[in-house]
Amino acid sequence: MALLFFIEELAVVNLIISIPALNEERTIARVIESLPKKIPGVENISVQVIDDGSTDRTVELAKKSGAHVFSHGANLGVGAAFHSAVDQALECGADILVTIDADGQFDSNDISRLVSPILKKNADFVTANRFAEKKRPKNMSRVKFWGNQRMSHLISKISGKKIKDAACGFRAYGRDALLNLNLLGKFTYTQETILDLCFKNFRLVHVPIVVKYFPERKSRVVSTIRRYAVQSFLIILKSYRDYRPMRFFGYTGLLIFLAGIALDIFVFVHYFQVGTFSPYKAFGFLGGLLNLIGVLTGIMGLLADMLTRQRLTQEKILYLQKSRKYAKK
Repeated sequence: MALLFFIEELAVVNLIISIPALNEERTIARVIESLPKKIPGVENISVQVIDDGSTDRTVELAKKSGAHVFSHGANLGVGAAFHSAVDQALECGADILVTIDADGQFDSNDISRLVSPILKKNADFVTANRFAEKKRPKNMSRVKFWGNQRMSHLISKISGKKIKDAACGFRAYGRDALLNLNLLGKFTYTQETILDLCFKNFRLVHVPIVVKYFPERKSRVVSTIRRYAVQSFLIILKSYRDYRPMRFFGYTGLLIFLAGIALDIFVFVHYFQVGTFSPYKAFGFLGGLLNLIGVLTGIMGLLADMLTRQRLTQEKILYLQKSRKYAKK
């Protein structure tokens, strides 16, 4: 046991810092140059930039600054950029992947704080927490702050774990977490990643940070708050459906069934009072239809729950295949 512990202590830890970028020529070089060159417990640090279809000098400046650049060739979205970051990090033998924005709003010195819980084996993935002081960061809009709070509350309810900042992209992932990630969303990834890993019982740690917002900067992800909210909610809804099908379909079916029962009771009460179903006969047919739909939705939940067992088995197979494919040499 002592020998194994000694070997584990000597194991080389490779850290890859990944930066998704779309037309970030003004800040990309400065962000790359600010990244830490040494971190206690980390042997190798390398930087990769995921170019999501930039049309300015982002790629040129990133290469000049010493980063490895992987280009999509077209704008596919932040979610797709994260998928590429994970694949490239595993391909390059990363033990830890850190994702940080290209606009300079995060302090690069906080990277060592993010990777520390993973190095100490106290966490499987770590997310920065912009709201540790429970107040709105300077220059962050009230609408965006309120939306982030509501989103974190919703993710907490669904995952069963306290999530303090569900939408922050400044994070660190251990190798095992990366190998187990299976994401589908292309619009964004922040909420889906938390749900995917929390549902698989990976340990999450929050690290408080200070973030800088630039009022003049337009978000590359959030073209409008409404679109971002809708797209994020759909991703969360799909994740909940896939990982908690009995609850998703069961609650939905129960609500539909109870609505049908309410109509049934109303029609029968009317019948006993006046001796006829008219003029509410249609309500009786609608109530019966809702009862049927509710029962069928519940049955769908049972079938989905059975399929979930197969999906979990398939994810284990995927994990083993990824482990072989990305085995460190």
